[in-house]
Amino acid sequence: MKRKFWNWIKNDAGGEEERTLVLNGEISDETWYGDEVTPALFAKELNAGSGNITVWINSPGGDVFAAAQIYNMLMEYKGDVTVKVDALAASAASVIAMAGTTVLMSPLAMMMIHNPITVAIGDSKEMQKAGEMLDEVKEGIMNAYEIKTGMDRKKISHLMDAESWFNAKKAVELGFADGILHEGESTDESEDVAMEGMMFSRTAVTNSLLTKLIPRKPEAKVLIEQLEKRLQLLSH
Repeated sequence: MKRKFWNWIKNDAGGEEERTLVLNGEISDETWYGDEVTPALFAKELNAGSGNITVWINSPGGDVFAAAQIYNMLMEYKGDVTVKVDALAASAASVIAMAGTTVLMSPLAMMMIHNPITVAIGDSKEMQKAGEMLDEVKEGIMNAYEIKTGMDRKKISHLMDAESWFNAKKAVELGFADGILHEGESTDESEDVAMEGMMFSRTAVTNSLLTKLIPRKPEAKVLIEQLEKRLQLLSH
């Protein structure tokens, strides 16, 4: 059987059973595609109890099919699902986070969304098929983001193209999260520090580095313009 990447913790709170699901690390180091055992086991453990659950996420992502099935199972779950992002919800893990009735992020946490990737071998037709498949996978991922955020799909697509990283406040501003963990818990007003919403993209960073690394000489101007145009095409 494939290695489990999740763990359940049961807590007794005033006679009521509360369950916590911990997703820590890669979301399946082997693909769930075509596998009958792992999804069935996850569903069995999810439905072994009742009541509301808390899902702690600290993951760089992983298999998109595993994430899709976990997302669907959590969306169909009868109780409320509170998602708490411990440190990182990147790539496929950010998709799972969208299943939360409430999504909360640690003030130190980050969330990252990007386009799906794959490895393909074959001739030009096989490469074209792989590209078309990735386009369809992206459309599916965008559905989850759109349902949670209410954001325009074109804007979501641009954020994915650029491989966008959000801190907790920016995730809340964009609708990917509903709140920040521990916010307002300080009793000393002098300790309260306003958190700034921050987002950065790999495309923007690369573009900035190119302008600094390549000297602004007349003979280099054409090369810089060509590189910038290519980056713009990649981000749209």
